[in-house]
Amino acid sequence: MEKIKQFAIEHPQWASWIVLSIGMVAILVWSARDVGLLPAQWAALIAATVAVAGLSVWIIGWEDEEEISEEEEAKPLPDKPKASEEA
Repeated sequence: MEKIKQFAIEHPQWASWIVLSIGMVAILVWSARDVGLLPAQWAALIAATVAVAGLSVWIIGWEDEEEISEEEEAKPLPDKPKASEEA
């Protein structure tokens, strides 16, 4: 369990992609269970669903990157020590 938590902390977008993909595929399988799809059709639908989940996480990540860059711009730069203070 600790490895999963550590992975989620170190790689939040990958973890989000995995969790969202599992949820979306579960909904897909549940909603299309009685349609009578062939195995190749199931594989294509599942692959497309996982790709859509990845794109969704990537697009949502754009907002995080913008917020981080805005925070960095708002931070004042530390003053450089004068040459006389360094020695």
